[in-house]
Amino acid sequence: MSSEQNEVNGPAIILVEPQMGENIGMVARAMANFGLSELRLVAPRDGWPNEAARATAAKADHVIDQATVFPTLEEAIADLTYVLATTARQRDGFKAVLAPVEAAPVLRARETAAERTGILFGRERFGLSNEEVGRADAIVTFPIDPAFASLNIAQAVLLMAYEWMKSSLATEADTPFRGPDITPAPREELHGLLDHLETALAARGYFRPEAKKEKMVDRLRAVLTRPGFTLGEIKVLRGIVSSLDYFSPSEPRGVGYPERKQAADTPRMQRQPRLAPKGDDA
Repeated sequence: MSSEQNEVNGPAIILVEPQMGENIGMVARAMANFGLSELRLVAPRDGWPNEAARATAAKADHVIDQATVFPTLEEAIADLTYVLATTARQRDGFKAVLAPVEAAPVLRARETAAERTGILFGRERFGLSNEEVGRADAIVTFPIDPAFASLNIAQAVLLMAYEWMKSSLATEADTPFRGPDITPAPREELHGLLDHLETALAARGYFRPEAKKEKMVDRLRAVLTRPGFTLGEIKVLRGIVSSLDYFSPSEPRGVGYPERKQAADTPRMQRQPRLAPKGDDA
């Protein structure tokens, strides 16, 4: 993640006449998830502070504690140089309409240039009025199903906050952590597993009828060469095959040394180099 995320404040999230403290708390949680902290409330219906908001903020207390209340929208955006208004409905007028993925880089560029920006979100029941949208510089709308275009206010904030965070990444595929680097096992290890499995299956009459053995072996090899096993995984599979091949419920591993196991181990032991006795020249 870019260090710029720590240097740029991010847009203010402005809720116009929010009705329920629970929704304000969920907005605060969404903001904190994606690095935003400045919450502005315009005439919240149930007053402020609001314990219901804190309860649903899921420990995003810094957002709740720093939230500021304004009596009017005009006062809430007075110090901002660029404001976006979110809406799901088409509005009359000549304002630019942006998707969230387009809006976030615009906000970041302005914030990086030391401008102050904000995003307006409307009431839970009917959103922003035309007059309120008219106070913004541009509109943001979400690509959602027009047959069910109603978003919870916290969901709308979450979508914008996510795009804000994503705009700070070096690439869109950046994630906080990755899976381990995996090196496939050498082919000789895989071939050893396949040979062992073929031998064990042949000893138990798996390849029947005999005329189909070659095709059955080909299919078996195709299945086991597909995953790209690591050396550790090959060793696990060899251990499983060894247990099934050399041991039995009446003679389990650890209580004896079956003849077939001895016969399999002898060539391998003979191939290992002998260590010179102590005191001898190397």
